Amino acid sequence: MATEFGGKSVYGAVLGILMLEARFPRIYGDIGNATTWPFPVQYRVVKGASPDKVVRKDPMLLVDDFIAAANELVESGCDGITTNCGFLALTQDRIAKAVPVPVATSSLMQIPMVQALMGPGKKVAVLTISKTTLTPAHMKAAGVSNLDEVPIFGTDGGRAFTRCILDNHEEIDFDACRQDMIDAAREIVETDRDIGAIVLECTNMVPYARDVRKVTGLPVYSIYSFVNWFHQGLMPQRFPLELDDPRAGLF
Repeated sequence: MATEFGGKSVYGAVLGILMLEARFPRIYGDIGNATTWPFPVQYRVVKGASPDKVVRKDPMLLVDDFIAAANELVESGCDGITTNCGFLALTQDRIAKAVPVPVATSSLMQIPMVQALMGPGKKVAVLTISKTTLTPAHMKAAGVSNLDEVPIFGTDGGRAFTRCILDNHEEIDFDACRQDMIDAAREIVETDRDIGAIVLECTNMVPYARDVRKVTGLPVYSIYSFVNWFHQGLMPQRFPLELDDPRAGLF
């Protein structure tokens, strides 16, 4: 019998998600809907961290609260930490230094990797919930160095998406949100033909990633793609094949 080691309170849910304190509904595909994930996750709500405070104001004022919640998740058995807001890229360095496990605060951290996938002359565009408050500091904190080559688009002027989420509405017209995303996607491809891929900053945009892909014809990366990759490092897929199984590639 193999030796097993303890030391955790919870087993089998190695990914911890730091959540803003919000009341808006979270549909399938949203990071805050636990059925979105193909694996178990653990959540911690950071009290007082509203969407407005994190996106429109300075999330660094709340960084100690995020660190405390992250350490609670680690104590509960998590081997990796993520968050439910791309603007928390600003907290990446502080949280990563304060907890003993890997931290992936923002979907924006994918930008350098996505850029490396494309040929010369192609750009990675960002679609954000708030173009007006996404700053170079956020991008630099996410590891983006070529700021002039990363165009930013937003849903700020749309019907519902930005307003309903940042103002924390308890009722949301998700058809209107979908149309906001489609309109923004069209703006992206109509503005710059050198754009070769899109990164969705906002974790609430995941349910519409396929719509963006359909409208633009471009690869679309989100917190869903990022966290699935992140989780594979925390819990690699097991392939218990018998040696005589043809799938083992030995015959």
